[in-house]
Amino acid sequence: MKISDKRRIQRLLASRDLKALLAKLAELPPIQCINPLFAGICHHDPRIHWHAVMGMGPTVARLAAQDMEAARVVMRRFMWSLNDESGGIGWGAPEAMAEALAHHDKLAAEYTHILVAFMREDGFFLEHEPLQRGLMWGVGRLAAHRRDLLYHWQADQYLPPYLSSPDPAVRGLAARAAGILGLRAARPRLMALASGRHPEEEAVVEVYEPAQDRLIASTVAQLAQQALAKLSA
Repeated sequence: MKISDKRRIQRLLASRDLKALLAKLAELPPIQCINPLFAGICHHDPRIHWHAVMGMGPTVARLAAQDMEAARVVMRRFMWSLNDESGGIGWGAPEAMAEALAHHDKLAAEYTHILVAFMREDGFFLEHEPLQRGLMWGVGRLAAHRRDLLYHWQADQYLPPYLSSPDPAVRGLAARAAGILGLRAARPRLMALASGRHPEEEAVVEVYEPAQDRLIASTVAQLAQQALAKLSA
């Protein structure tokens, strides 16, 4: 990759123009975009982080269309970053991995069970709550595109405990994911979260909404109410 292209991607990640970023990425060989995007998904600036996540999906999908094994290497890189032995934290990996799965059928068929395994205490459980937030966002994102695959791998069985997480953001994002997944078994817990009887459910959670390309502030109770509305639709 030319240094000028790398710097342009870095500038676009920080810009407000997601469409321009995605258009530029589509002009470049996907393998050359991967490292700038990996740097972006773990960035502390929310705009850079989310634009890198959104760029990772179509970029990895294009890579898979050209070289499936190279795309598998990227998926393994996500997985390794979340492994304790990697020496890192894996910031951004669950949501970026989910975005890639949402964009490519074969990758989804091969790796959705890994995303679900990150939810499982008998699997590759992510203990760090900030990573669980990314995981819950990713499950919701994938549920919007590949609900049947998530049910096949029993994501519906592993999601409910997150609705009782001590972390408000995890609870709220799990509620959102339950609504998108159509998880009717979660209705009683969602009703409790939505009741407003507990002050902790008024905690504010910022949720990235891809269609609007922005973070939207909602309370846990509001996210539960929105999920219930989806279940009743």
